[in-house]
Amino acid sequence: MSKIAVVNNGGQWTHRIWRVIGELGHEAEIIPNTTPLGQISADGLILSGGAPRVDTETAKLGNCGDYIDNFKKPILGLCVAHQLLALHFGGNAGPSETPEYGHVDLEVLEPNDLFKGLPPAFKVWGNHNDEIKSAPGFKILAKSKDCPVHAIRHESRPLYGLQFHPEVNDTEHGEDILRNFVDIC
Repeated sequence: MSKIAVVNNGGQWTHRIWRVIGELGHEAEIIPNTTPLGQISADGLILSGGAPRVDTETAKLGNCGDYIDNFKKPILGLCVAHQLLALHFGGNAGPSETPEYGHVDLEVLEPNDLFKGLPPAFKVWGNHNDEIKSAPGFKILAKSKDCPVHAIRHESRPLYGLQFHPEVNDTEHGEDILRNFVDIC
């Protein structure tokens, strides 16, 4: 059994992430994004989504930058935290030309451990005004018609990001994606 810390960035579905991890048979706890890294004992981190604009309000994401730099185990960033991963490594994120709300057709671009066992295309739940524009040091794992960087994985570290929300019922295979992340941990 793995222990996953769900970092609360103010997302409306943070408790849903916690619940799904528990339903998968693993221990999960929700922690504030201001929790010092030294107080975190977990096999992996999930950085929740939230309302902050990543290009102008990164301070509202608390210690997430420290976690990205110094937590040596797997991290999954969702929505705004996905965008933060790209920014943190010198990429760019900002307003989407076409924001995505509701069902989005996702296309998996290459086989990978996060989408292991899943079909090459399925519906996910989008809820974003901003998106990644560039992500140096990351492989792009999935895209949609209106968002070219929907899923990423760092080239050398176990850092993953998803623009969509795997924790909501409207995402097909969302529980499988979270199970795959826990398996990575």
